[in-house]
Amino acid sequence: MKDIQVILLGYSNLSALQNALTSLNLIINRVKGVVIVDIHDLLLKVANSFTTQAKIEYMKINNNDLGRRLNNYIKELSCKYTLFLYDQDYLNSNINEIQLELNNEKQVISYQSTIKNITIRRPFLVKTYFLKQNILFQDNEVPFKEAILPSWLSLVDHYHLILENKGVISQYSKDASKSNIEKMKFIEKYHLKIPNPIFQPSVAVMISNYNMANYVGTAINSCFLQNSPPEQILVIDDGSTDESCKILEKWLYHPCFKLLTKRNGGKARALNELLPYIETDFVVELDADDWLDPNAIFVIRDYLRNLADDVAVLYGNLRAWKQVSSEKIRYKGIRQGSQIVNKGELLSYTFPLGPRIYRTLSFKKNKGFPILDFEDGRMYEDVSILECLLRNNRFLYKDFTIYNVREHEFSITKKNPSSWSDFLKLLN
Repeated sequence: MKDIQVILLGYSNLSALQNALTSLNLIINRVKGVVIVDIHDLLLKVANSFTTQAKIEYMKINNNDLGRRLNNYIKELSCKYTLFLYDQDYLNSNINEIQLELNNEKQVISYQSTIKNITIRRPFLVKTYFLKQNILFQDNEVPFKEAILPSWLSLVDHYHLILENKGVISQYSKDASKSNIEKMKFIEKYHLKIPNPIFQPSVAVMISNYNMANYVGTAINSCFLQNSPPEQILVIDDGSTDESCKILEKWLYHPCFKLLTKRNGGKARALNELLPYIETDFVVELDADDWLDPNAIFVIRDYLRNLADDVAVLYGNLRAWKQVSSEKIRYKGIRQGSQIVNKGELLSYTFPLGPRIYRTLSFKKNKGFPILDFEDGRMYEDVSILECLLRNNRFLYKDFTIYNVREHEFSITKKNPSSWSDFLKLLN
């Protein structure tokens, strides 16, 4: 009975794709059809010359919409199962030793892929109706397309899961580039097991968004994909003129999510609007174009548990990425933080201090971000509040990296040396 639709995702190597298609002959009596998704035109021309026993379709992905296109495609499927193979994957003869069946409450067979001691999990065989009921994230809800399937899998209850342990999937080669390794390290954290959950102190995340429709979904979803979630996710839209509000409204149903809107007035004013709604012991500032690691809140809470009362800000390192195009992001490196003890060290810091985790009591006592006359309070709001808090409190640096900075064409940085120089004169 032909009851399996095969989806081949992101194949970038001709030999790997040929291996994958050939390996499907091992289960050809079950394969109803094959769709090859997201391959470049040159590979597509060669793939058309392959002779296989299965019907092959091609799905071209444009404008970074892999998740949406897959959901629409799956919605129209009538077969019982959907089978995923990704990039370098192909089936080996061990597939004959297992039954490609899911009974009773089991909905997904997953498999593990390992590279340089990094192990990630992806769905392999899924009941199609389950995919229709539990749709994949869209590309603007995860930091890179390689995270779409693993992030979806991380939300599947373990009672519905079977981990394939016969080694039925082999790989033609392994991408050991620096960017891919960092992506795999990130994805691996979706399935980190927390032996002893930490519930105190309480933590909120605050986000100000202005015209970041392409990225804000990733920022917010990174909060919901935490293995130790924050108590509050507070978001304010600062008068966006793009599709941001439509995207932000997706999470309105969630009890820990709060959304405010206002006329554009700059990030400092926007975040101050959230001040009355913060009910937690600490609050993490997350930019709308950045995102958190899946274990970020757990790591933060672990450091906060023994934080001295006179520490107003905890911070660490930043992991930097460059948005090369709408579909491609490249790892740049770790921006290693250092301990700041005085105003001079703060103002000479070579990059934004972060991630910034504020003690709520200190944050509220300062009445949030100061609104300076300089540039109508619209620039260097992070330095302004840190300078204020450092007058009567300590900052504490710890060597942890859970915050991802995205550099893109609309990033706000200290690109204007003269304005930064004028700002320094004002503070001094």
